[in-house]
Amino acid sequence: MKILSYLLVYRRFLLIVLTPLLLLPLPLIIKTKEAECAYTLFVVAIFWLTEALPLAVSALLPAFMFPLFGIMGSKQVASAYFKDFHLLLIGVICLATSIEKWNLHKRVALKMVMLVGVNPAWLMLGFMVSCAFLSMWLSNTSAAAMVMPIVEAVAQQIIRAEAEADELELSCSNGSINPALELDGRRTEYNNSVGSTVSTVEKENEKGKEQDKYSGIFKVMCLCVAYSATIGGLTTITGTSTNLIFTEHFNSRYPDCQCINFGSWFILSIPITVIILLLSWVWLQWLFLGFDFKNMFKCGKKKTAREEASSRVILQEYKKLGPISYPETVTLVLFILMTVLWFSRDPGFIPGWSSLFPKYKGYITDSTAALVIGLLFFIIPAKTLSRTSNGENTVFGYMPLITWKEFQSCMPWEIAILVGGGFALADGCEVSKLSEWVASKLTPLGSLPLWLIILISCLIVTSVTEVASNPATITIFLPILSPLAEAIHVNPLFILIPATLCTSFAFLLPVANPANAIVFSYGHLNIMDMVKAGLGINIIGVAVVMLAIMTWIVPIFDLYTYPSWAPNIPSTNGTGL
Repeated sequence: MKILSYLLVYRRFLLIVLTPLLLLPLPLIIKTKEAECAYTLFVVAIFWLTEALPLAVSALLPAFMFPLFGIMGSKQVASAYFKDFHLLLIGVICLATSIEKWNLHKRVALKMVMLVGVNPAWLMLGFMVSCAFLSMWLSNTSAAAMVMPIVEAVAQQIIRAEAEADELELSCSNGSINPALELDGRRTEYNNSVGSTVSTVEKENEKGKEQDKYSGIFKVMCLCVAYSATIGGLTTITGTSTNLIFTEHFNSRYPDCQCINFGSWFILSIPITVIILLLSWVWLQWLFLGFDFKNMFKCGKKKTAREEASSRVILQEYKKLGPISYPETVTLVLFILMTVLWFSRDPGFIPGWSSLFPKYKGYITDSTAALVIGLLFFIIPAKTLSRTSNGENTVFGYMPLITWKEFQSCMPWEIAILVGGGFALADGCEVSKLSEWVASKLTPLGSLPLWLIILISCLIVTSVTEVASNPATITIFLPILSPLAEAIHVNPLFILIPATLCTSFAFLLPVANPANAIVFSYGHLNIMDMVKAGLGINIIGVAVVMLAIMTWIVPIFDLYTYPSWAPNIPSTNGTGL
């Protein structure tokens, strides 16, 4: 027992020490660059999956292992740790910092909820839409953390108002007198003696139903925030780290392809997001509250106690914000400007503003626009001059919209280093020829139908991402799936896009992603609630992604044609393309 207790205490230390030692025979026996790179990949992947070390620390292992094995020089590896992705991330975090600092996110969330109304079903949809919208531009974690306190306050008020209404109704029914019973005392006594047992049972049943109802309200409100924060992040390249990692990996591996940008990703993903969001709303409603179409779409009906309480709380919260301030207005204008620049840079169907620089084609990316706008947050003052009663200007000390300290507190440095480690691993796989070796071994999979290959890859990444972080999962699988597509002579986007989207489907467990953990920490959910609800949304998500990749995404990228920008590897493809 003592040995077992020591093992449990030092299990992380043992994992860190034993993993490299147990895998060491691989490079010592085979003695090829492919084996040495595979050894590094396995060690990093195991550390990522088990989180024996912090993710960012594990991501630094290639920085010294590749030079020691002679795969890449230190300068070459170091250059992989900071790329165009990081500049895009810096610009987006500048925007997110200003939005959080000046409470613009809260104003947007409350306004959206007020627009959809306070019917429980529509209220839930309002929270889902507002949270999903925020997570398009902020991290999923930030979106959930911002919206959840509002949801908690609204849910508490709903329960309080319904409890008061139920007590009032119960007291009225107990105090009512039936004159017919008073005329016959014996009948009254009989009814009281028999009815006492019945009323006790009925009260217990009613109490149990009320507790289930109140518990269901809390559960569905919490889950709608957690899941919509993840679903909304699918919509934009900057919405979640998995999309950013995919974009940088794809552009690095296939530099001649300029088809993946903010606009093209938004066009392919917005229908997916909307469909999954609506189906998730229906699923959660049916699972916890029931789905009453008649009451949902009934016009002109009187508001219930629950709806009155919800409306009162949301209105009070919105009034606390006061009128929109100058910093909020500037942040909103810069947000719109950044979005417009992203969409209009190279929309595809018409020339974008990047065509104004014909001599430098391909030089300008989404990170250029993000960085220009991001720097303005450090320049534009947060206060304006105001006039006194004498007509003189009151001078304030200069303070920009955000400071460097505020930016640092919001910057996800762990993700930045993690992504850099993934780029280093990808470069090492290319230089050592490990990618080519994997591609040659995966060639027999070309005999399977294409839809089955895509489905298998989606199910694998969806399963792994439940127990590993999303960035780590996509970083491990992208270098494997890219050569798979090349080996079977299929457009790489056919496999990479659905795999990237499915990597975000971490809905089953509280530890699957930070948004789930934040919601779970409020104490209204248990593990089985999340597993039961998350399993349905996982199935919905994979089904919608499969529908999308086989229908409307095909013409966007001409997926049934093997592109000229992909390596032309001899193939035994039997997918029927």
